[in-house]
Amino acid sequence: MSMATGETPSAGIVPPGLVPNPHTETLVAEKASDMRAIKILVSITMGLTLVLAAGYLAAVVLSDGAILLRPSEVALERHAGYNDLVNPASGGLTGEGVTACIVDSGIALDHSDLEDVNLAGWKDFVNGNGQPYDDHGHGTSMAGLLVANGWLKGMAKNVDLLVAKALSSDGSGSDNIVADAVDWCVANGAHVISLSLGGAPDVLPFSLGDGRSSGDAANDAVDAGVYVVAAAGNDGEDDDGDVAHPSSEAGVISVGGVNLKGSIWPGSSKGDNNGRLLPLPILMPRGDPNKKPEIVAPAEGVPVLTMDGGWGIADGTSAATVYVTGALCLLLEEKPSLMADQSTGGADNVDAVKQWLKDSAVMEDGQTTHDDYYGYGLLNVSGLIQQATQA
Repeated sequence: MSMATGETPSAGIVPPGLVPNPHTETLVAEKASDMRAIKILVSITMGLTLVLAAGYLAAVVLSDGAILLRPSEVALERHAGYNDLVNPASGGLTGEGVTACIVDSGIALDHSDLEDVNLAGWKDFVNGNGQPYDDHGHGTSMAGLLVANGWLKGMAKNVDLLVAKALSSDGSGSDNIVADAVDWCVANGAHVISLSLGGAPDVLPFSLGDGRSSGDAANDAVDAGVYVVAAAGNDGEDDDGDVAHPSSEAGVISVGGVNLKGSIWPGSSKGDNNGRLLPLPILMPRGDPNKKPEIVAPAEGVPVLTMDGGWGIADGTSAATVYVTGALCLLLEEKPSLMADQSTGGADNVDAVKQWLKDSAVMEDGQTTHDDYYGYGLLNVSGLIQQATQA
């Protein structure tokens, strides 16, 4: 598939029960003068229960005969533009003292932009390896959005980072393994859990299968006062009618996506907030501040790290999820009384923060209430922190 200048492929959610076939996309440089070599990377979606989505662009820039690994100028401009779009926090907040947990495909710690990461814990639920690694790339990209401190700057670079590898080398994973990973995050002191993954909800509002679901684990985390952020999904125009699971759970913060202009990204999933009996699954009506998605954040052409030590461009609500994760980490640094281990508020704290997210979000022109695509509005980091400190 040939991509026009500046475009990247988007990957949709594979219907449950189908085993996906990996597909390769050839990506075209945004500015040919900036790039002399282009790598073709594979963007893979997964079936089974969960899906992650991102298209990757890696560039090697040549200068005076030397090979210099760095992002393109376009990528750096987009990185700065998205940072401005979410109205960043002032006052030097970096997430220090906050523990965030990323459940994904792992992390490549040898990337130059991750040299200073504070890795507080690692668990491989797929292969049982004791040392951190990433054999897919998506996890490294998501981790970089949170903690990178090089060419790209993460949203909360000084958090204590937990990484749970629950997705395999082809991007696939099972719901019960993700549930185990979420439980591990909570047991190891996570204040915020970031889930840049999702899948179709159960056909019935209860599970007849074996074991514990990611929704069960997420709900228990929320009850303990841990903030769980998850991708709304990338089915866009082929939308199945609701956001992905487990972002569909009431206490989980579901994140949709926008482009650099703040307009909805076409691949972002729609929430069904009115309730329905058919088609299955049965959905109950949702009320504020739990309508889905709750918030939108950068998702189109987002600059990311790649696991081979390079940089790329990714599409998907996966990226948007990490922007919101980072915002919550900054909020908890500013107001540590909202942390699970420093408060008995439990789910009440989560409810309060969701209300502040709602009240601080920037609506689209003409928007007056929740929108099934745009949520309560665009992430407003400074506004969120201001809401909390004035409460």
